[in-house]
Amino acid sequence: MPQRPAIRALIDTLSWGGIAVGLLVGVVLAAPPGANSVSLLRVADVPLGGNTTRLDYESLDEGRHLLFIAHLGDSAVVVFDTQAQRVIARIPGISKVHGVLAVPELGTVYASATGTNEVVAINEETLKVTARAPGGVYPDGMAYAPEVHKLYVSDEHGDTETVIDVRTNTRVATIPLGGDVGNSQYDAASQRVFVNVQTRRQLVEIDPASDKVVTRTDLPGAESNHGLLIESQQRKAFIACEENHKLLVFDLETRKVTVAFEVGEDPDVLAYDPDLHYVYVAAESGPVSVFKTLSGQVSKVGSVDIGPNAHVVAVDPGTHKSYFPLKNLGGQTVMRIMSPASVNQ
Repeated sequence: MPQRPAIRALIDTLSWGGIAVGLLVGVVLAAPPGANSVSLLRVADVPLGGNTTRLDYESLDEGRHLLFIAHLGDSAVVVFDTQAQRVIARIPGISKVHGVLAVPELGTVYASATGTNEVVAINEETLKVTARAPGGVYPDGMAYAPEVHKLYVSDEHGDTETVIDVRTNTRVATIPLGGDVGNSQYDAASQRVFVNVQTRRQLVEIDPASDKVVTRTDLPGAESNHGLLIESQQRKAFIACEENHKLLVFDLETRKVTVAFEVGEDPDVLAYDPDLHYVYVAAESGPVSVFKTLSGQVSKVGSVDIGPNAHVVAVDPGTHKSYFPLKNLGGQTVMRIMSPASVNQ
């Protein structure tokens, strides 16, 4: 909602290290009155630097307090310190970077470079590129299966899943999926990898032990099912459909869609806050939809306008802050940081 002039003026006068910081008090982007039970406070807008070009996926290493952001238009990975609330590095030379995935136990971040069709490994300590591996035709989202030390990469236009052994940083398998591939996610409970095949409206299950497809499930009501989040404890998959702006809730035990919700136009990335049981669905059109999943039930509890092209979200479980990289806000790239204002637990 519009900010009052006095508050806006006060916010504009505050800075820390050249970073504009929004006040918690009085700066609330709220859901429509009476419609939802969760609002979000704007904590800060922090410049990310670089050109006002597209930003894509991001991934948090909670222990190191580092958030890695794909600056696709600048072919760089931005490293953001969530404690200091500032950019500490930009890693160049990752052509048209789409996906990023931090694997804290390996001390490595993986980035999918669609400009060179590679998966790039980055050391979290030195912030230097350590390896490059073939990623298929259009590498995008990624998932890590720790038991087998394998990275699973969505080859969106190659209609396959690329499998990389992280011990050697070599491609060890290519799994045909038969359609454009959306996001990939690892399920810790079943130790399986799940992948959206968006042109077939299917969710595919892969066994990392054999690198074989073990199930294919049709998704009624799906149109371009791209975004994917696995909540292992509650045995649910949350599937964002780009073309019809739906969130499908999929039961991993019964292999059925149990409910569908309306979300913002062109939904993309999803994130989860395990303590609050909140699922965030970010949309290209600007709003983030917030859902609560608890005791087998899923309900929509909020819808908040974040800003233009707010299609990416990450959540820090320790602070409950959510992070939305925006490519052009007032002529600069910005990290918009939000926090729940009212929580009905």
